[in-house]
Amino acid sequence: MSTRNGGGIALPTSPHPSTTAIGGDASASPPGGRLPWKAKISYGAGDFAFGLCWNMVGAFLLYFYTDVALLPVGVVGTLFLLSRLLDAGIDPVVGVLVDRTRSRWGRTRPYFLYGAVPFGLFSVAVFYVPPLGDTGKLVWAGATFIILGLLFSIVNIPYSALLPMMTGRQEERVQVSSLRSAGTALSVIFATAGTMPLVTALGGGDKAQGFLLTALLAAGVSVALILNLFANCREVIHDGGEEPPATLSAISNMVRNRAWLVVFVFTTLNFIRFGAVLAVTAYFALNVLHQPWMISILLPAISGTLLIGSAIAPPYLRRFGMRQGNRLVLILATGLYLVLPLAEGQPWLFLTIYVLASVLISVTMTAIFAMAAETVDYHEARFGVRHEGLLSAGISLSTKIGMALGGAVIAYGLAWVDYNPAAVSDGAVHMVHALYYVPAVVVLLLQTLCISFYPAIPKRPQA
Repeated sequence: MSTRNGGGIALPTSPHPSTTAIGGDASASPPGGRLPWKAKISYGAGDFAFGLCWNMVGAFLLYFYTDVALLPVGVVGTLFLLSRLLDAGIDPVVGVLVDRTRSRWGRTRPYFLYGAVPFGLFSVAVFYVPPLGDTGKLVWAGATFIILGLLFSIVNIPYSALLPMMTGRQEERVQVSSLRSAGTALSVIFATAGTMPLVTALGGGDKAQGFLLTALLAAGVSVALILNLFANCREVIHDGGEEPPATLSAISNMVRNRAWLVVFVFTTLNFIRFGAVLAVTAYFALNVLHQPWMISILLPAISGTLLIGSAIAPPYLRRFGMRQGNRLVLILATGLYLVLPLAEGQPWLFLTIYVLASVLISVTMTAIFAMAAETVDYHEARFGVRHEGLLSAGISLSTKIGMALGGAVIAYGLAWVDYNPAAVSDGAVHMVHALYYVPAVVVLLLQTLCISFYPAIPKRPQA
């Protein structure tokens, strides 16, 4: 038996997938039932756990390497690019492992249990400056950054794969995606607004010590919340235990999944913009706006506005749909970015326009999480299998590629003009100015084009 929607794709109701909860959990929604709020909140807090450390790395590691560890910016740019591309290559492997995992805790939860502490330890290690020469520091930076990226894959890919297993209801997926967006937002607020004040307070004038202790504090919170995710979120929808197809066949089907391809490109573009803005904002506030205090507002606003966007997104996307809804907010955000340079001399007007643009963009972030879950339903409709792990790994890969390219663009741009933190040249100021606006506008326009190809998604029948 199957159902169809306007997209004309049949979605099997049997035998895929079983709706029996794994592990007999108390927090899982029974067949045809509702997902408990404890599970929803714990899932949203999971993204706070991952984002707290990961966004501290994204926002401040480039600055830490160049201005605290005193590593050459051009070499750091290459390190960022190669490291993230290298650990991105492991994402499909982790995805396949998730799809093949069978345990008393289900397919995703063992990764939270065993990956939490190592992820926390290496989130601290990247902010440690070893008492070595320049070569030794570079080796340490490269090794710890690569390992952290691998560990992020090991815990974050199962996290994304868990959402389509928790519930088949579209309205619950959008709701949980909104809570995930809120978790992301709070992680960015704490990571970006809180890092420098904590570095100052804990370091006592020693930035190296301040960054290390701040990273240790963030890692402790992250580990606790990842273990809470393990305890309270369960898998209700699963594949019934059949053997997944060969890896090459599964990857071939993945790239033939139109919904997945659109979400992959859309997400890559989003994180190119996100990575670039995270990396360049501190330089922009210091050297272009000459307003150091704005760092603690501009950086949190990048995703802090997700708190607003996560509340707006569910009714808005329900009214306009994924394709048209994303397209409208992207067009409006592009217009605001184009007028933003005119307000540089008026800090509060600049911040007002910037926050409005960020709120609009934040709607697309919530949409990404929901669309990533929908790609699983589309995949099942086309190929008869779900492969949550592999599809989620592909989306995770897109975030790493995007962050790598975005951060590398900023680092290479600064290296091109011989950026020197002790004496910033006029050429460096002009480069920072261009790097702040041009990548963002180009990416927003490309995202607007990309989302036009998003297909209709079959609705999952409810028990």
